[in-house]
Amino acid sequence: MTLRDITTRIAKATRDAGRAEGAVTLIAVSKVQPNERVKAVLDQGHRCFGENKVQEAASKWPDFRETYAGVNLHLIGPLQSNKTRQAMELFDAIHSVDRPKLANTIARLAQEIGRCPDLFIQVNTGEESQKAGVLPADADAFIKECQGLDLNIQGLMCIPPADEEPSLHFALLAKIAARNGLAGLSMGMSGDFERAIALGATHVRIGSAIFGERTAV
Repeated sequence: MTLRDITTRIAKATRDAGRAEGAVTLIAVSKVQPNERVKAVLDQGHRCFGENKVQEAASKWPDFRETYAGVNLHLIGPLQSNKTRQAMELFDAIHSVDRPKLANTIARLAQEIGRCPDLFIQVNTGEESQKAGVLPADADAFIKECQGLDLNIQGLMCIPPADEEPSLHFALLAKIAARNGLAGLSMGMSGDFERAIALGATHVRIGSAIFGERTAV
């Protein structure tokens, strides 16, 4: 599948859902992809990318940004508190705000640095013990806590359990966002992004369908 195939499918899913053209941002997930594959997508004009790890992103994106203007970089993986400053300086958006300690660190650093990336709160909609994210029952309180810190909260993010119907989790995330007045919904990946768009996704995170299978772990 190609980048053009994916963007065509996103556009169709957006129209089918009765939503405005351009309502959905494609985050091309470039984690552990060879630089030549990333360059090929950049050469096609795409500029919004997602990475899982701060260290990996720091090793490749400064060089790409020297060559390609307008790159918009999103952190979609867990963020350790001790890497927060580096992440805030490198990324335009962070999708994995998931605990008070991290929220407080971001708030403090935002004052020091003078800027704050767009932020998404990760909700563990499947209540999976091995996954990061605030539990659905705690989401409202955590959203209010983050807003009380004047954080730039744009919306919510989730990663549904692999063995469950993702639409149920997308609908839950959308419900939590709506009652808290948040417009952003980071949800949907290569296998389910059309269902996510039908339920209001504003950002879809697609990797293997664009780049091919990962070559490293």
